[in-house]
Amino acid sequence: MSSVIPVLFAESFLEGGGGPSAQRFGTALCNAAVVGVGGRSLGSGSTRPRGRWAEARTCSGLARCTQCGASRERLLPMWSGLFTHLTESWNNFKGLDPNYTTWMDIMEKHGYRTQKFGKLDYTSGHHSISNRVEAWTRDVAFLLRQEGRPMVNLIPKKTKVRVMERDWKNTDKAVNWLRKEASNYTQPFVLYLGLNLPHPYPSPSSGENFGSSTFHTSLHWLKKVSYDAIKIPKWLPLSEMHPIDYYSSYTKNCTGKFTEKEIKNIRAFYYAMCAETDAMLGEIILALRQLDLLEKTIVMYTSDHGELAMEHRQFYKMSMYEASAHVPLLMMGPGIKANLQVPNVVSLVDIYPTMLDIAGAPLPQNLSGYSLLPLSSELFKNEHKFKNLHPPWILSEFHGCNVNASTYMLRTNQWKYIAYSDGTSVLPQLFDLSSDPDELTNIATKFPEVTYSLDQKLRSIINYPKVSASVHQYNREQFIKWKQSVGQNYSNVIANLRWHQDWLKEPRQYESAIDRWLKTPINPIKI
Repeated sequence: MSSVIPVLFAESFLEGGGGPSAQRFGTALCNAAVVGVGGRSLGSGSTRPRGRWAEARTCSGLARCTQCGASRERLLPMWSGLFTHLTESWNNFKGLDPNYTTWMDIMEKHGYRTQKFGKLDYTSGHHSISNRVEAWTRDVAFLLRQEGRPMVNLIPKKTKVRVMERDWKNTDKAVNWLRKEASNYTQPFVLYLGLNLPHPYPSPSSGENFGSSTFHTSLHWLKKVSYDAIKIPKWLPLSEMHPIDYYSSYTKNCTGKFTEKEIKNIRAFYYAMCAETDAMLGEIILALRQLDLLEKTIVMYTSDHGELAMEHRQFYKMSMYEASAHVPLLMMGPGIKANLQVPNVVSLVDIYPTMLDIAGAPLPQNLSGYSLLPLSSELFKNEHKFKNLHPPWILSEFHGCNVNASTYMLRTNQWKYIAYSDGTSVLPQLFDLSSDPDELTNIATKFPEVTYSLDQKLRSIINYPKVSASVHQYNREQFIKWKQSVGQNYSNVIANLRWHQDWLKEPRQYESAIDRWLKTPINPIKI
Protein backbone atom coordinates (compact mmCIF):
# COMPACT_ATOMS: atom_id res chain seq x y z
CA MET A 1 0.00 0.00 0.00
CA SER A 2 1.13 3.58 -0.39
CA SER A 3 0.51 6.96 1.14
CA VAL A 4 -0.06 10.15 -0.82
CA ILE A 5 0.77 13.74 -0.02
CA PRO A 6 -1.00 16.33 -2.19
CA VAL A 7 0.61 19.50 -3.48
CA LEU A 8 3.21 17.07 -4.59
CA PHE A 9 2.40 13.54 -5.21
CA ALA A 10 4.49 11.53 -2.85
CA GLU A 11 4.24 8.04 -1.62
CA SER A 12 6.25 6.30 0.99
CA PHE A 13 7.10 2.69 1.58
CA LEU A 14 6.58 1.23 5.02
CA GLU A 15 7.62 -2.22 6.17
CA GLY A 16 4.93 -4.83 5.76
CA GLY A 17 2.87 -6.73 3.26
CA GLY A 18 0.41 -5.54 0.68
CA GLY A 19 -1.43 -6.19 -2.54
CA PRO A 20 -0.26 -5.78 -6.13
CA SER A 21 1.65 -2.64 -5.24
CA ALA A 22 3.69 -4.43 -2.61
CA GLN A 23 4.51 -7.19 -5.10
CA ARG A 24 5.56 -4.59 -7.63
CA PHE A 25 7.81 -2.63 -5.30
CA GLY A 26 9.15 -5.48 -3.18
CA THR A 27 8.21 -6.16 0.41
CA ALA A 28 7.51 -2.56 1.34
CA LEU A 29 4.35 -0.59 1.70
CA CYS A 30 4.22 2.88 0.21
CA ASN A 31 3.26 6.33 1.50
CA ALA A 32 2.29 8.96 -1.04
CA ALA A 33 2.50 12.72 -1.05
CA VAL A 34 0.84 14.82 -3.74
CA VAL A 35 1.52 18.49 -4.30
CA GLY A 36 -0.74 20.37 -6.68
CA VAL A 37 -0.17 23.98 -7.68
CA GLY A 38 -2.09 26.63 -9.60
CA GLY A 39 -0.55 27.71 -12.88
CA ARG A 40 2.62 25.70 -13.14
CA SER A 41 4.41 25.49 -16.48
CA LEU A 42 7.75 24.08 -17.58
CA GLY A 43 7.64 25.70 -20.99
CA SER A 44 10.59 26.89 -23.05
CA GLY A 45 12.43 29.86 -21.66
CA SER A 46 11.89 28.90 -18.03
CA THR A 47 14.84 29.91 -15.89
CA ARG A 48 13.41 29.02 -12.51
CA PRO A 49 15.67 27.32 -9.93
CA ARG A 50 15.03 23.76 -8.88
CA GLY A 51 15.64 23.99 -5.14
CA ARG A 52 15.57 20.85 -3.02
CA TRP A 53 13.74 18.93 -5.72
CA ALA A 54 16.92 19.09 -7.79
CA GLU A 55 18.97 17.98 -4.81
CA ALA A 56 16.72 14.96 -4.42
CA ARG A 57 16.97 13.94 -8.06
CA THR A 58 20.33 12.25 -7.62
CA CYS A 59 19.02 9.84 -5.00
CA SER A 60 15.39 9.53 -6.03
CA GLY A 61 13.41 9.14 -9.20
CA LEU A 62 12.17 11.88 -11.49
CA ALA A 63 9.67 11.59 -14.29
CA ARG A 64 8.15 14.42 -16.28
CA CYS A 65 5.57 13.38 -18.78
CA THR A 66 2.32 15.23 -18.60
CA GLN A 67 0.05 17.05 -20.99
CA CYS A 68 -3.09 18.38 -19.41
CA GLY A 69 -5.86 20.88 -19.75
CA ALA A 70 -6.22 24.56 -19.39
CA SER A 71 -8.02 25.39 -16.17
CA ARG A 72 -9.73 24.08 -13.05
CA GLU A 73 -11.85 21.94 -15.35
CA ARG A 74 -8.60 20.04 -15.91
CA LEU A 75 -8.05 19.53 -12.19
CA LEU A 76 -11.37 17.71 -11.85
CA PRO A 77 -10.30 14.67 -13.93
CA MET A 78 -7.45 14.14 -11.45
CA TRP A 79 -9.99 13.66 -8.67
CA SER A 80 -12.72 11.97 -10.74
CA GLY A 81 -10.66 9.76 -13.06
CA LEU A 82 -13.06 10.73 -15.86
CA PHE A 83 -12.99 13.13 -18.79
CA THR A 84 -14.70 16.45 -18.18
CA HIS A 85 -17.72 15.74 -20.41
CA LEU A 86 -18.46 12.55 -18.46
CA THR A 87 -18.88 14.48 -15.20
CA GLU A 88 -20.38 17.53 -16.98
CA SER A 89 -18.08 19.86 -15.04
CA TRP A 90 -18.53 22.66 -17.52
CA ASN A 91 -16.92 25.62 -15.74
CA ASN A 92 -15.15 26.78 -12.59
CA PHE A 93 -18.46 26.82 -10.73
CA LYS A 94 -19.84 23.44 -11.79
CA GLY A 95 -17.53 20.80 -10.39
CA LEU A 96 -17.98 17.43 -8.72
CA ASP A 97 -20.62 16.51 -6.19
CA PRO A 98 -19.24 16.77 -2.62
CA ASN A 99 -19.97 13.06 -2.12
CA TYR A 100 -18.10 11.98 -5.27
CA THR A 101 -15.71 9.08 -4.58
CA THR A 102 -12.14 10.24 -5.23
CA TRP A 103 -8.95 8.17 -5.30
CA MET A 104 -8.20 9.43 -1.80
CA ASP A 105 -11.52 8.03 -0.55
CA ILE A 106 -10.68 4.64 -2.04
CA MET A 107 -7.16 4.68 -0.59
CA GLU A 108 -8.63 5.43 2.84
CA LYS A 109 -10.89 2.39 2.50
CA HIS A 110 -7.76 0.35 1.73
CA GLY A 111 -6.05 1.27 4.99
CA TYR A 112 -4.44 4.63 4.26
CA ARG A 113 -4.37 7.51 6.69
CA THR A 114 -5.33 10.54 4.61
CA GLN A 115 -4.93 14.28 4.98
CA LYS A 116 -5.55 17.30 2.74
CA PHE A 117 -4.33 20.87 3.14
CA GLY A 118 -4.74 23.99 1.04
CA LYS A 119 -6.57 24.52 -2.22
CA LEU A 120 -8.83 21.69 -3.35
CA ASP A 121 -11.27 23.46 -5.65
CA TYR A 122 -12.83 20.45 -7.36
CA THR A 123 -16.39 20.44 -5.98
CA SER A 124 -19.25 22.60 -7.24
CA GLY A 125 -19.96 26.07 -5.90
CA HIS A 126 -16.58 27.76 -6.00
CA HIS A 127 -15.46 30.95 -7.77
CA SER A 128 -17.15 34.27 -8.34
CA ILE A 129 -20.45 35.31 -9.89
CA SER A 130 -18.38 37.03 -12.59
CA ASN A 131 -16.64 33.82 -13.52
CA ARG A 132 -19.82 31.84 -14.03
CA VAL A 133 -21.80 34.63 -15.77
CA GLU A 134 -18.94 35.19 -18.21
CA ALA A 135 -18.95 31.48 -19.02
CA TRP A 136 -22.72 31.37 -19.43
CA THR A 137 -22.77 34.39 -21.77
CA ARG A 138 -19.82 33.46 -23.96
CA ASP A 139 -22.18 33.01 -26.97
CA VAL A 140 -23.58 36.54 -26.65
CA ALA A 141 -22.58 38.91 -29.46
CA PHE A 142 -20.45 41.30 -27.44
CA LEU A 143 -16.77 41.65 -26.57
CA LEU A 144 -15.85 42.87 -23.10
CA ARG A 145 -12.63 42.97 -21.13
CA GLN A 146 -12.98 40.64 -18.16
CA GLU A 147 -9.54 40.99 -16.60
CA GLY A 148 -7.24 43.77 -15.51
CA ARG A 149 -4.26 44.44 -17.76
CA PRO A 150 -1.45 42.05 -16.75
CA MET A 151 1.09 43.80 -14.57
CA VAL A 152 3.89 43.21 -12.07
CA ASN A 153 4.26 44.26 -8.46
CA LEU A 154 7.55 44.00 -6.57
CA ILE A 155 8.22 43.93 -2.84
CA PRO A 156 11.69 45.55 -2.78
CA LYS A 157 13.01 43.47 0.12
CA LYS A 158 15.65 40.76 -0.20
CA THR A 159 14.54 39.45 3.18
CA LYS A 160 10.88 38.96 2.21
CA VAL A 161 10.68 35.20 1.65
CA ARG A 162 7.06 34.40 2.45
CA VAL A 163 5.20 36.42 -0.16
CA MET A 164 2.20 34.10 -0.61
CA GLU A 165 1.49 33.76 3.09
CA ARG A 166 -1.60 31.55 2.73
CA ASP A 167 0.35 28.91 0.80
CA TRP A 168 3.18 29.04 3.32
CA LYS A 169 0.69 28.52 6.18
CA ASN A 170 -0.71 25.46 4.44
CA THR A 171 2.81 24.18 3.79
CA ASP A 172 3.56 24.62 7.50
CA LYS A 173 0.41 22.67 8.35
CA ALA A 174 1.50 19.84 6.06
CA VAL A 175 5.00 19.76 7.56
CA ASN A 176 3.62 19.78 11.12
CA TRP A 177 1.27 16.95 10.23
CA LEU A 178 4.18 14.92 8.87
CA ARG A 179 6.23 15.55 12.01
CA LYS A 180 3.54 15.11 14.66
CA GLU A 181 1.20 12.53 13.13
CA ALA A 182 2.32 10.79 9.94
CA SER A 183 5.73 9.87 11.35
CA ASN A 184 3.99 7.93 14.13
CA TYR A 185 1.57 5.99 11.93
CA THR A 186 1.88 2.25 11.54
CA GLN A 187 -0.31 2.46 8.42
CA PRO A 188 0.68 4.11 5.13
CA PHE A 189 -0.45 7.67 4.60
CA VAL A 190 -1.46 9.84 1.71
CA LEU A 191 -1.06 13.60 1.96
CA TYR A 192 -2.38 16.20 -0.47
CA LEU A 193 -1.16 19.80 -0.41
CA GLY A 194 -2.82 22.29 -2.77
CA LEU A 195 -0.99 25.56 -3.44
CA ASN A 196 -2.33 28.63 -5.21
CA LEU A 197 1.07 29.78 -6.48
CA PRO A 198 2.25 30.48 -9.09
CA HIS A 199 -1.25 31.67 -9.96
CA PRO A 200 -1.35 35.47 -10.54
CA TYR A 201 -2.70 37.68 -7.77
CA PRO A 202 -5.81 39.93 -7.82
CA SER A 203 -5.46 43.38 -9.38
CA PRO A 204 -7.22 45.87 -7.05
CA SER A 205 -5.77 48.82 -8.97
CA SER A 206 -7.89 47.79 -11.97
CA GLY A 207 -11.14 48.09 -10.08
CA GLU A 208 -13.07 46.23 -7.44
CA ASN A 209 -14.34 43.40 -9.60
CA PHE A 210 -11.42 42.62 -11.85
CA GLY A 211 -9.73 39.25 -11.80
CA SER A 212 -6.20 38.08 -11.04
CA SER A 213 -3.71 39.68 -13.39
CA THR A 214 -0.87 40.78 -11.08
CA PHE A 215 2.43 38.89 -11.07
CA HIS A 216 3.66 39.58 -7.56
CA THR A 217 6.95 38.67 -5.88
CA SER A 218 9.79 40.00 -3.77
CA LEU A 219 13.37 40.87 -4.59
CA HIS A 220 14.42 37.72 -2.74
CA TRP A 221 12.82 35.52 -5.43
CA LEU A 222 13.32 37.79 -8.41
CA LYS A 223 17.09 37.73 -7.93
CA LYS A 224 17.00 33.97 -8.48
CA VAL A 225 15.76 34.44 -12.06
CA SER A 226 18.24 34.72 -14.95
CA TYR A 227 16.63 37.81 -16.47
CA ASP A 228 18.88 37.93 -19.54
CA ALA A 229 17.92 34.36 -20.50
CA ILE A 230 14.20 35.15 -20.73
CA LYS A 231 12.86 35.01 -24.26
CA ILE A 232 10.25 37.36 -25.69
CA PRO A 233 7.53 35.23 -27.31
CA LYS A 234 6.55 35.83 -30.91
CA TRP A 235 3.07 37.18 -31.61
CA LEU A 236 0.90 37.03 -34.67
CA PRO A 237 -0.60 40.37 -35.79
CA LEU A 238 -4.06 40.89 -34.31
CA SER A 239 -5.57 40.65 -37.79
CA GLU A 240 -4.07 37.17 -38.30
CA MET A 241 -5.11 35.66 -34.96
CA HIS A 242 -7.57 32.79 -34.87
CA PRO A 243 -10.99 34.24 -33.88
CA ILE A 244 -11.10 32.26 -30.65
CA ASP A 245 -7.61 33.48 -29.75
CA TYR A 246 -8.60 37.07 -30.46
CA TYR A 247 -11.62 36.75 -28.17
CA SER A 248 -9.41 35.32 -25.43
CA SER A 249 -6.75 37.99 -25.86
CA TYR A 250 -9.36 40.76 -25.78
CA THR A 251 -11.26 39.49 -22.75
CA LYS A 252 -7.92 39.10 -20.94
CA ASN A 253 -7.11 42.75 -21.70
CA CYS A 254 -4.07 41.87 -23.80
CA THR A 255 -4.83 43.47 -27.19
CA GLY A 256 -3.23 46.80 -26.28
CA LYS A 257 0.41 47.74 -26.69
CA PHE A 258 3.04 46.09 -24.51
CA THR A 259 6.71 46.99 -24.45
CA GLU A 260 9.35 44.25 -24.50
CA LYS A 261 10.28 45.28 -20.97
CA GLU A 262 6.70 44.78 -19.78
CA ILE A 263 6.54 41.33 -21.36
CA LYS A 264 9.93 40.31 -20.02
CA ASN A 265 9.04 41.53 -16.52
CA ILE A 266 5.79 39.55 -16.50
CA ARG A 267 7.71 36.40 -17.45
CA ALA A 268 10.48 37.10 -14.93
CA PHE A 269 8.00 37.65 -12.11
CA TYR A 270 6.20 34.45 -13.06
CA TYR A 271 9.46 32.48 -12.83
CA ALA A 272 10.14 34.11 -9.46
CA MET A 273 6.70 32.97 -8.28
CA CYS A 274 7.64 29.47 -9.46
CA ALA A 275 10.82 29.70 -7.40
CA GLU A 276 8.79 30.49 -4.29
CA THR A 277 6.56 27.50 -5.05
CA ASP A 278 9.65 25.31 -5.36
CA ALA A 279 10.74 26.43 -1.91
CA MET A 280 7.45 25.21 -0.43
CA LEU A 281 7.95 21.87 -2.11
CA GLY A 282 11.46 21.86 -0.67
CA GLU A 283 10.02 22.15 2.83
CA ILE A 284 7.96 19.00 2.26
CA ILE A 285 10.95 17.09 0.91
CA LEU A 286 13.17 18.32 3.76
CA ALA A 287 10.66 17.21 6.37
CA LEU A 288 10.38 13.77 4.76
CA ARG A 289 14.18 13.47 4.73
CA GLN A 290 14.57 14.56 8.36
CA LEU A 291 11.88 12.09 9.43
CA ASP A 292 13.57 9.24 7.49
CA LEU A 293 10.45 9.03 5.32
CA LEU A 294 11.86 10.30 2.03
CA GLU A 295 13.21 6.92 0.96
CA LYS A 296 9.87 5.38 1.91
CA THR A 297 7.66 7.90 0.15
CA ILE A 298 6.67 8.46 -3.45
CA VAL A 299 6.24 12.17 -4.09
CA MET A 300 4.27 13.50 -7.05
CA TYR A 301 4.09 17.11 -8.19
CA THR A 302 1.75 18.56 -10.79
CA SER A 303 -0.48 21.52 -11.65
CA ASP A 304 -4.03 22.10 -12.85
CA HIS A 305 -2.85 24.42 -15.64
CA GLY A 306 0.14 26.31 -16.95
CA GLU A 307 0.65 30.03 -17.46
CA LEU A 308 0.79 31.73 -20.85
CA ALA A 309 2.84 34.63 -19.41
CA MET A 310 2.23 36.69 -22.57
CA GLU A 311 2.74 33.88 -25.07
CA HIS A 312 0.18 34.19 -27.88
CA ARG A 313 -0.64 37.66 -26.57
CA GLN A 314 -2.31 36.21 -23.48
CA PHE A 315 -1.66 35.56 -19.83
CA TYR A 316 -3.33 33.10 -17.46
CA LYS A 317 -4.84 29.86 -18.80
CA MET A 318 -8.05 28.87 -20.71
CA SER A 319 -6.07 27.88 -23.80
CA MET A 320 -4.86 24.75 -25.55
CA TYR A 321 -1.46 26.25 -26.34
CA GLU A 322 1.48 24.50 -24.69
CA ALA A 323 2.22 27.21 -22.13
CA SER A 324 -1.30 26.78 -20.76
CA ALA A 325 -2.01 23.11 -21.39
CA HIS A 326 1.40 21.46 -20.86
CA VAL A 327 2.04 21.07 -17.15
CA PRO A 328 4.70 19.20 -15.16
CA LEU A 329 4.21 15.78 -13.65
CA LEU A 330 7.18 14.88 -11.48
CA MET A 331 7.52 11.67 -9.49
CA MET A 332 10.23 10.59 -7.09
CA GLY A 333 10.65 7.84 -4.56
CA PRO A 334 11.30 4.13 -4.12
CA GLY A 335 10.68 2.08 -7.23
CA ILE A 336 10.71 5.15 -9.49
CA LYS A 337 13.50 5.33 -12.08
CA ALA A 338 16.01 8.09 -11.32
CA ASN A 339 16.70 10.94 -13.76
CA LEU A 340 14.19 9.70 -16.31
CA GLN A 341 12.26 12.01 -18.59
CA VAL A 342 9.36 10.15 -20.14
CA PRO A 343 8.43 11.45 -23.61
CA ASN A 344 4.91 10.02 -23.58
CA VAL A 345 1.93 12.37 -23.49
CA VAL A 346 -0.18 11.67 -20.43
CA SER A 347 -2.95 13.49 -18.60
CA LEU A 348 -4.16 14.45 -15.14
CA VAL A 349 -6.90 11.89 -15.67
CA ASP A 350 -4.14 9.29 -15.26
CA ILE A 351 -3.49 10.32 -11.66
CA TYR A 352 -6.57 8.52 -10.34
CA PRO A 353 -5.59 5.02 -11.59
CA THR A 354 -1.93 5.67 -10.73
CA MET A 355 -2.74 6.38 -7.09
CA LEU A 356 -4.94 3.29 -6.86
CA ASP A 357 -2.20 1.24 -8.51
CA ILE A 358 0.26 2.50 -5.91
CA ALA A 359 -2.15 1.34 -3.20
CA GLY A 360 -2.74 -2.03 -4.81
CA ALA A 361 -6.44 -1.20 -5.01
CA PRO A 362 -8.53 -2.57 -7.89
CA LEU A 363 -9.21 -0.06 -10.66
CA PRO A 364 -12.83 0.81 -11.52
CA GLN A 365 -13.64 -0.27 -15.07
CA ASN A 366 -15.06 3.08 -16.17
CA LEU A 367 -11.94 5.21 -15.64
CA SER A 368 -10.78 7.40 -18.53
CA GLY A 369 -7.11 7.31 -17.58
CA TYR A 370 -4.29 4.80 -17.25
CA SER A 371 -1.81 4.01 -14.49
CA LEU A 372 1.56 5.65 -15.04
CA LEU A 373 3.53 3.15 -12.99
CA PRO A 374 4.52 1.14 -16.08
CA LEU A 375 6.19 4.29 -17.44
CA SER A 376 8.06 5.13 -14.24
CA SER A 377 8.75 2.03 -12.16
CA GLU A 378 12.24 0.53 -12.06
CA LEU A 379 10.76 -2.95 -12.22
CA PHE A 380 9.29 -2.33 -15.67
CA LYS A 381 12.61 -2.80 -17.47
CA ASN A 382 11.24 -4.08 -20.75
CA GLU A 383 9.50 -0.86 -21.68
CA HIS A 384 8.53 -2.05 -25.15
CA LYS A 385 6.15 -4.55 -23.57
CA PHE A 386 4.17 -1.73 -21.99
CA LYS A 387 4.19 0.92 -24.69
CA ASN A 388 0.60 0.14 -25.61
CA LEU A 389 -0.74 0.40 -22.06
CA HIS A 390 -1.30 4.14 -22.46
CA PRO A 391 -2.73 5.38 -25.79
CA PRO A 392 -0.47 7.69 -27.84
CA TRP A 393 -2.87 10.61 -27.40
CA ILE A 394 -4.52 12.70 -24.72
CA LEU A 395 -7.80 14.59 -24.74
CA SER A 396 -8.35 18.01 -23.21
CA GLU A 397 -11.56 20.04 -23.28
CA PHE A 398 -12.60 23.46 -22.01
CA HIS A 399 -16.06 25.05 -21.71
CA GLY A 400 -15.53 28.01 -19.40
CA CYS A 401 -14.95 31.77 -19.57
CA ASN A 402 -12.50 33.77 -21.72
CA VAL A 403 -13.16 31.40 -24.65
CA ASN A 404 -16.30 31.82 -26.76
CA ALA A 405 -16.66 28.22 -27.90
CA SER A 406 -16.27 24.77 -26.39
CA THR A 407 -12.72 23.69 -27.19
CA TYR A 408 -11.30 20.21 -27.70
CA MET A 409 -7.66 19.22 -28.07
CA LEU A 410 -6.32 15.91 -29.30
CA ARG A 411 -2.58 15.80 -28.63
CA THR A 412 0.02 13.28 -29.79
CA ASN A 413 3.79 13.59 -29.60
CA GLN A 414 3.91 15.32 -32.99
CA TRP A 415 0.47 16.77 -33.62
CA LYS A 416 -1.92 19.03 -31.81
CA TYR A 417 -5.44 19.21 -33.23
CA ILE A 418 -7.88 21.74 -31.75
CA ALA A 419 -11.58 21.61 -32.68
CA TYR A 420 -14.22 24.11 -31.65
CA SER A 421 -17.97 24.08 -31.06
CA ASP A 422 -19.76 21.88 -33.64
CA GLY A 423 -16.63 21.36 -35.76
CA THR A 424 -17.88 23.48 -38.69
CA SER A 425 -18.86 26.94 -37.46
CA VAL A 426 -15.31 27.69 -36.25
CA LEU A 427 -12.20 26.65 -38.17
CA PRO A 428 -10.01 24.06 -36.42
CA GLN A 429 -6.31 24.40 -35.73
CA LEU A 430 -3.52 21.95 -36.44
CA PHE A 431 0.08 22.35 -35.30
CA ASP A 432 3.11 20.22 -36.03
CA LEU A 433 4.91 20.54 -32.70
CA SER A 434 8.07 18.93 -34.06
CA SER A 435 8.66 21.79 -36.53
CA ASP A 436 6.55 24.54 -34.93
CA PRO A 437 6.98 24.29 -31.15
CA ASP A 438 5.76 27.89 -30.71
CA GLU A 439 2.45 26.99 -32.39
CA LEU A 440 2.42 29.98 -34.72
CA THR A 441 1.40 28.29 -37.99
CA ASN A 442 -2.01 26.68 -38.30
CA ILE A 443 -1.64 24.02 -41.01
CA ALA A 444 -5.15 22.52 -40.82
CA THR A 445 -5.96 23.46 -44.43
CA LYS A 446 -2.46 22.63 -45.70
CA PHE A 447 -2.66 19.04 -44.46
CA PRO A 448 -6.33 18.05 -44.88
CA GLU A 449 -5.60 14.32 -44.57
CA VAL A 450 -3.97 14.75 -41.16
CA THR A 451 -6.73 17.12 -40.07
CA TYR A 452 -9.44 14.67 -41.12
CA SER A 453 -7.71 11.71 -39.48
CA LEU A 454 -7.27 13.49 -36.16
CA ASP A 455 -10.82 14.83 -36.26
CA GLN A 456 -12.17 11.33 -36.80
CA LYS A 457 -10.08 10.06 -33.91
CA LEU A 458 -11.39 12.88 -31.72
CA ARG A 459 -14.98 12.06 -32.66
CA SER A 460 -14.37 8.40 -31.78
CA ILE A 461 -13.43 9.51 -28.26
CA ILE A 462 -16.04 12.22 -27.75
CA ASN A 463 -19.09 13.32 -29.73
CA TYR A 464 -17.94 16.90 -29.42
CA PRO A 465 -20.71 18.57 -31.47
CA LYS A 466 -23.25 16.99 -29.13
CA VAL A 467 -21.27 17.98 -26.04
CA SER A 468 -20.99 21.57 -27.32
CA ALA A 469 -24.75 21.72 -27.85
CA SER A 470 -25.33 20.42 -24.30
CA VAL A 471 -23.03 23.09 -22.87
CA HIS A 472 -24.76 25.78 -24.93
CA GLN A 473 -28.14 24.71 -23.54
CA TYR A 474 -26.78 24.47 -19.99
CA ASN A 475 -25.30 27.99 -20.21
CA ARG A 476 -28.61 29.52 -21.27
CA GLU A 477 -30.64 27.66 -18.66
CA GLN A 478 -28.25 28.61 -15.86
CA PHE A 479 -28.16 32.25 -16.91
CA ILE A 480 -31.97 32.45 -16.94
CA LYS A 481 -32.12 30.95 -13.43
CA TRP A 482 -29.50 33.38 -12.19
CA LYS A 483 -31.25 36.37 -13.79
CA GLN A 484 -34.51 35.41 -12.13
CA SER A 485 -32.76 34.98 -8.77
CA VAL A 486 -31.40 38.55 -8.72
CA GLY A 487 -34.75 40.00 -9.75
CA GLN A 488 -34.98 43.76 -9.98
CA ASN A 489 -31.28 44.14 -9.17
CA TYR A 490 -30.32 42.38 -12.40
CA SER A 491 -29.23 45.48 -14.35
CA ASN A 492 -27.09 46.76 -11.51
CA VAL A 493 -25.53 43.40 -10.66
CA ILE A 494 -24.59 42.41 -14.21
CA ALA A 495 -23.17 45.87 -14.92
CA ASN A 496 -20.75 45.62 -12.01
CA LEU A 497 -19.12 42.28 -12.64
CA ARG A 498 -15.50 42.00 -13.82
CA TRP A 499 -16.39 43.58 -17.16
CA HIS A 500 -17.79 46.72 -15.48
CA GLN A 501 -15.34 49.20 -17.03
CA ASP A 502 -16.54 48.28 -20.53
CA TRP A 503 -20.14 47.46 -19.67
CA LEU A 504 -20.91 50.82 -18.05
CA LYS A 505 -20.01 52.63 -21.27
CA GLU A 506 -22.98 51.08 -23.13
CA PRO A 507 -25.14 49.21 -20.58
CA ARG A 508 -28.33 49.15 -22.66
CA GLN A 509 -26.45 47.86 -25.70
CA TYR A 510 -25.04 44.90 -23.77
CA GLU A 511 -28.32 44.07 -22.05
CA SER A 512 -30.03 44.11 -25.45
CA ALA A 513 -27.41 41.70 -26.83
CA ILE A 514 -28.21 39.28 -24.00
CA ASP A 515 -31.95 39.64 -24.65
CA ARG A 516 -31.43 38.75 -28.33
CA TRP A 517 -29.34 35.73 -27.34
CA LEU A 518 -32.05 34.49 -24.98
CA LYS A 519 -34.68 34.82 -27.72
CA THR A 520 -32.65 32.88 -30.30
CA PRO A 521 -34.12 29.37 -30.80
CA ILE A 522 -31.93 26.50 -29.61
CA ASN A 523 -31.33 23.77 -32.14
CA PRO A 524 -32.31 20.36 -30.76
CA ILE A 525 -29.41 18.19 -29.62
CA LYS A 526 -28.85 15.36 -32.07
CA ILE A 527 -28.01 11.96 -30.65
